[in-house]
Amino acid sequence: MNQSKTTDDTSDIQNDLQAQVVDLQMSLAHLEVTVERLDDVITRQDRDIHTLQRQLQLIYKQIEGQDTESGIAPFDVMADRPPHY
Repeated sequence: MNQSKTTDDTSDIQNDLQAQVVDLQMSLAHLEVTVERLDDVITRQDRDIHTLQRQLQLIYKQIEGQDTESGIAPFDVMADRPPHY
């Protein structure tokens, strides 16, 4: 009877350990999927940021290349005073 109880205890411990290992493997698999998804998001965002930076550089170049005479002149408080001053 004592031998049977020891075998049952050992079997229970092994089953518990096996269940814990399975749980850990499932958790690890979910974490791997999450990391892959996050990596995809980061890659896409990095690509978008680089595209936006290039577009912003082009806009700056266009603004720098414009003549102030052909566009709207910047507002100057002293030059645009009303006549009653």
